[in-house]
Amino acid sequence: MPSDPWLGILSALASAAVWGSGDFSGGLAARRGSQYQVLALAAVSGAVMLAALVLAGGEAWPSAGAAAWAAAAGFSGALGIAALYRGLAVGRAAMVAPVAAVVSAALPVVFGALSEGVPSATRLAGFAVALTGIWLVSQTATASGDGARRGLVLGFAAGLGFGGFFILIALAPGDGVFGPLLVARLASLGTALLLMAARRVPLPGFGSNPVALLAGVLDAGGNIFYVLAQHLTRLDIAAVLSSLYPAATVLLAWALLKERVTAAQWGGAALCLAAVVLIAL
Repeated sequence: MPSDPWLGILSALASAAVWGSGDFSGGLAARRGSQYQVLALAAVSGAVMLAALVLAGGEAWPSAGAAAWAAAAGFSGALGIAALYRGLAVGRAAMVAPVAAVVSAALPVVFGALSEGVPSATRLAGFAVALTGIWLVSQTATASGDGARRGLVLGFAAGLGFGGFFILIALAPGDGVFGPLLVARLASLGTALLLMAARRVPLPGFGSNPVALLAGVLDAGGNIFYVLAQHLTRLDIAAVLSSLYPAATVLLAWALLKERVTAAQWGGAALCLAAVVLIAL
């Protein structure tokens, strides 16, 4: 696949928008059932969508090496979601969400600097502005000092999982898009089923939570745009811009659910826009 940095930037921003919409849908779905059931349903719908795209596009099945990296990415992403959900379930959203978002964006920056060389000073400044904006946008109005250490640990674990997905899916050799993501999604489904079994959560009916199915389709769409972005531009640029997804989630909650957006979150959204400009220069 030919390199096109500008198309890569646009693909990464599309990934952020679609991922943010998926997170918004997943949050709504989690109000109607177990977070692990939502994770499983989302994995199923995403896998069905990706399988259809593999068949429609005639894409070859990934090699054993590519499938191994993709499976590792799916496992990492599922563990990240599990840690995030656990943090949210125990009331640590004020710490878990921003830590997870920043760690997941920072990891590919470090990896990209080691593997592809240090980016320009302007882009480094853009990364710093983006990380600050992501932190602010992810903040909630329910911040509390209680259980801060536990929230920090869960947020860091979630960030490692998400950042691991960013890096591992990019390491899958070849130009395939849908095949490696399908493998990753099947690995996520397997992880979700194991978590449900460990917690004795019953299997959900396929039509029991349609919003969870929508969340899975949107999440898979975000994954597609991210993989396209990292094929077309540097890994760190693709990952940081895709990590702006909390801004889309917050804006949807504000527009559709009339949830209050704090001044800090509006400031974070403005910083995210500024970061896009700096990174694109």
